[in-house]
Amino acid sequence: MARKRNPARRRLMAALLLVVLIAAGFAWWTARNWRPDRADYPVQGVWLSDDDGPVDWRLLRGAGADFAYLTASEGTGTRDTAFGKAVEAARGRGMQVGAVHVYDLCAPAEAQAANFVTVVPRDFDLLPPAIALDIDSRTCPAAPGEAQMQSELTTFLNQVEKHAEKPVILMVSSGLEHQYHLAAMIDRNIWVSQDFLEPGYAGRPWVMWTATGRLRLNATSGPIRWVVVQQ
Repeated sequence: MARKRNPARRRLMAALLLVVLIAAGFAWWTARNWRPDRADYPVQGVWLSDDDGPVDWRLLRGAGADFAYLTASEGTGTRDTAFGKAVEAARGRGMQVGAVHVYDLCAPAEAQAANFVTVVPRDFDLLPPAIALDIDSRTCPAAPGEAQMQSELTTFLNQVEKHAEKPVILMVSSGLEHQYHLAAMIDRNIWVSQDFLEPGYAGRPWVMWTATGRLRLNATSGPIRWVVVQQ
């Protein structure tokens, strides 16, 4: 005997499906458009690398970016040869600019510092250098011990800070902080990263936060990392 269909049940399921689709669409839209409230964080900006492609600096400034941190170097050999032009373009729109070095836990500290200072000039108007620290199994499959890591990083910081004539900002990932407790060991300002929710993994107050890496703006072709400053 054929089972009777239940019209009420079908309508309920259709309504639930519609709710799910609307919620998913709203979440997708929010992820692409969300930024922290400027009333809470008056100073906001971006962290860019050459992977982000061409940047329309006029539109970026118009979207509310007060500053831009640009990835200048990575490890011992990767450099952004367009760093100088990007600095000029951002400054031409009234934005402050800083340089980022992506630190390789397995590469010699002195060679990494030399790579950074080759790209980044001694310029007092630049923001403090930011050092991005993460555990990357591609470049560093066997992460060093805590003592070795701290020793090499201290060497790197001394050389970069001598060149920049100002203290660096440590951009620590949650994975690296969990393994090395770097925020507690080295007395520098901290830059943290976590989409949408203020992170607490550093264990002490931070000064900068990458609040989302999914923001979509007309200024670039892909998602952008949006950063706020704690005042």
